[in-house]
Amino acid sequence: MDTIFFAIFSIVYFILLLLAIRLLRSPYARSTIYLLPVIAGLFYDNTLLTIGGFIGEGDFLEKLNIAKYWIHAFFTPFLVLFAWKTLEQANMKWTRMISVQISAIGLTVLLILFELFTEVFSLNIEAKWEFGVLSYKSMEPSSSPPFMILIVSLVLIAASIFIWIKQKWVWFFIGSLLMIIGSVIQWPVKSAAITNLFELILIISLLGTAYFQKKT
Repeated sequence: MDTIFFAIFSIVYFILLLLAIRLLRSPYARSTIYLLPVIAGLFYDNTLLTIGGFIGEGDFLEKLNIAKYWIHAFFTPFLVLFAWKTLEQANMKWTRMISVQISAIGLTVLLILFELFTEVFSLNIEAKWEFGVLSYKSMEPSSSPPFMILIVSLVLIAASIFIWIKQKWVWFFIGSLLMIIGSVIQWPVKSAAITNLFELILIISLLGTAYFQKKT
């Protein structure tokens, strides 16, 4: 059943990717440029989960999964830049300060380096079947949300509150909050797709935010 869920997620991400590319034509939705690589990474992730069982265990699937960890490490921190750009597009003058821009870029780089040195460089994965889906996962799974994800989530929730107050747009906040809830709670369902569902909700809320700011 999870294979079907991941296939649906993959199709939706492909559609979102096309919409994001189209949205880039607007000079008032430039935050989308930082969202594009994240959407592409999630499209890759869900597509890999969909076809993993058809490919089967082996070096090829293992290398594809290793690439997934590299993509995650490099692209997910871009959400910090997305958050900063949404605030700038909301005409918050303090976001145009050089110190704020450097801080946003610096935090993004630090999160990438942290993820590389703590997760990717020492990565040791093994094949695992879960709810009918074959993938390669770390032999030492974390019992808590990764530090990088935690920081990115906090940045998004903080930015979303500013956008809610300034532009009366609540969906950025709702999507970010649901993502945090989805990551923290252990849901009593026999599916590994629940986390991916909350990721999809988050991305839809972020792309919706970019579209909303295009119109304002």
